[in-house]
Amino acid sequence: MPDLPSAGAAPGADVHAVLRRWAAGQDQQALRASIVLLAAEGLRNADIARQLGVSRQTVTTWRQRYATEGVDGLLDRARTGRPTTVDEGEIVASILTSTPDGRTSRQLARRLGCSHSAVAEARRRWNLSGGRLSAPQVPVSPALESSDLWLVGLHLDPEYTVLVLASRPAAVPVLPPHDPVVDAYALAAVSDAMTAAARVATHKPATSTSDPEGTPFFLDAVRRTHPQQGLHAIVLRARPTAVHKIDLAQHCDRLGISVHERPERTSEVSFVRAVLALDAARHPESSTRLLLDLASALARYAGGVAHARVRWIREPLPAPSDTRPMSPVPGSGPAAGGGANQIDLGSFNECVVIETVRLAGTITRGELAERTRLTQQSVSRITRSLIQRGLLVEQRRRHSAVGKPSSPVRLRDDAAHALGIHIDPNVLTAVLVDLSGRIVARRAEPITSDPRPGAVVTQIADLGESVLEQAGRGRWEEGFLGIGVAAPGPVDTVSGTVLDPPLMSVLRDVPLRTLLERRFSCPIVIEKDCSAAAVGERWIGRDSRACDFVYLYLGTGVGSGLFLNGDLYRGLTANAGEFGQLCAVTLGRFDTSGRPKILQECNPGSYVAPDRLSHPAAQRNTRLTVQQAAKAIGSGVLSVIDLLDVGLVVVGGPFFTEEVADVYLTEIEHAVNAFPTARRLRRVRVERSVNSSEAVAVGAASTIFHSTFTPRLRRIP
Repeated sequence: MPDLPSAGAAPGADVHAVLRRWAAGQDQQALRASIVLLAAEGLRNADIARQLGVSRQTVTTWRQRYATEGVDGLLDRARTGRPTTVDEGEIVASILTSTPDGRTSRQLARRLGCSHSAVAEARRRWNLSGGRLSAPQVPVSPALESSDLWLVGLHLDPEYTVLVLASRPAAVPVLPPHDPVVDAYALAAVSDAMTAAARVATHKPATSTSDPEGTPFFLDAVRRTHPQQGLHAIVLRARPTAVHKIDLAQHCDRLGISVHERPERTSEVSFVRAVLALDAARHPESSTRLLLDLASALARYAGGVAHARVRWIREPLPAPSDTRPMSPVPGSGPAAGGGANQIDLGSFNECVVIETVRLAGTITRGELAERTRLTQQSVSRITRSLIQRGLLVEQRRRHSAVGKPSSPVRLRDDAAHALGIHIDPNVLTAVLVDLSGRIVARRAEPITSDPRPGAVVTQIADLGESVLEQAGRGRWEEGFLGIGVAAPGPVDTVSGTVLDPPLMSVLRDVPLRTLLERRFSCPIVIEKDCSAAAVGERWIGRDSRACDFVYLYLGTGVGSGLFLNGDLYRGLTANAGEFGQLCAVTLGRFDTSGRPKILQECNPGSYVAPDRLSHPAAQRNTRLTVQQAAKAIGSGVLSVIDLLDVGLVVVGGPFFTEEVADVYLTEIEHAVNAFPTARRLRRVRVERSVNSSEAVAVGAASTIFHSTFTPRLRRIP
């Protein structure tokens, strides 16, 4: 080969700048770029080899590669066999998305195509040794103190990619023994979206350093959202000059945010993937929602919908686990048909007895034993304990011609109370309810017109406190079980966050339970409004509702609550019952994008009542009549009956008033009995709700009773 590059191989102006930047580094790529640059200056191979301290063959090899392939020829080529370096972020994510029996270093090494010693080293650096997650360490520089870390923010634009973690001392959670902790599908969605977003960001021109919504603006917003937490900004990628880096560090210092660099053995995407997996494993509440929300934000940016940046901030964190009251969450396990006589199931048996007494109203011990299939001894022991604790009351003895006189028992209505709050787009309602479902105190008021979420939450809390004060503390304080809040869906019941209700955007992504816990030191349950109404119907209806049924809720929108196999069916995310979309599909109503429409028929507040049709103003009105709306809703109920094969439909809600009740009941009853496939095998009953106009508020309070007293083999804390 000649000493000078072949024709056309000398670098142009743009390529020359790239080679100069590479040559300023310290890796092997810097050596290769230096060889090409010296050759372009006319040096011979021997002189280049002597100046750089390499062999002439090395100089010849890289000059040939550059002459034939250009700049790409100076990059590493893919090699067979195990990689020389391993991305630790991928190892961490693989550990946390694997079952416990698939987390050994050798199994992970085979799956990832690396040595088991590399996996073991990554475990050591991230403190993930052993089969369970103890106290992981994120090996950033400078190092973070050992604490409970939460991912609270991600900013990505052409200049920066910044990840923000919040730290606070807390008890160390333990991984479940069997199933994977992290939703691998959701994590993969974030990884793919992050890869695409990072690629788009690197090809966009840098934004102005005075961008009003740049990285400093993002950090300000994170600090406002998480004022009490220790915050750590991890810079994953930085394009700006050193001066701008200093400005960012100074801004973080003013906010009390420490600045860190990601580990060298991870890429931008794999580090985010690893931190997300750690967060989801240690804080499983709503981890899937957070992952999918972040993936959606990144995908919008990569697709060009969000033009300037990605700015994702997590809602305020829940109260620390050592101080936060345990909130009873309605479980999804089946209700039992009978009891069991083992001592270790005593609390379950107590719930069986309480449920049986509640349904019967008044019942003797002998009848309890017969209905629960518990022994007489177990029933006597449990009832004696419940009487001593004030939950049951023994009534006057019944004399009979055969055997000893019996002493019936019943629930003591004032033994427990719960506060129910119903959040409607138009009105707030709060009620204090006892065990019988009797309303002790109530109050309702129009929802504030203030567009700030904080103003709405403050009004909710003030309303709840005023109802408790109205009832008088001596009447309820001793047996107060907690607060149930019914909100328009969809809701994240695990974290207590209202997501994006179609008619109430002011509560979008509001962590309602976390904010209310700052005012009330008691268990708080957040439930979807139509599900809460179904729980109230079941609790108040007693024996008449001790079967499977569909509760049709007519509020500002139409929703449904489902009681199946003796318990509330809440679905995978506790958002079952979106009845409006089912009506749209049944009637074939779709928008231009193919999504089911929000039907006019599913807004009872817009109907024209039958007795007003003759009025001239009503005749000029283009709104639907109740008859038309009832027919459309009946079509949706028909689909539910065919799908679930239940025999009872209950209709209620604030817009199910006397003037429209007969129309709804007639149309729905006709639809569910005239058209179903199995109409020859059953007669579906359509009945009015036993609850009042405050059905949802009473139901919200009943969710507390339901989660406390309903027997389940699998109880969720």
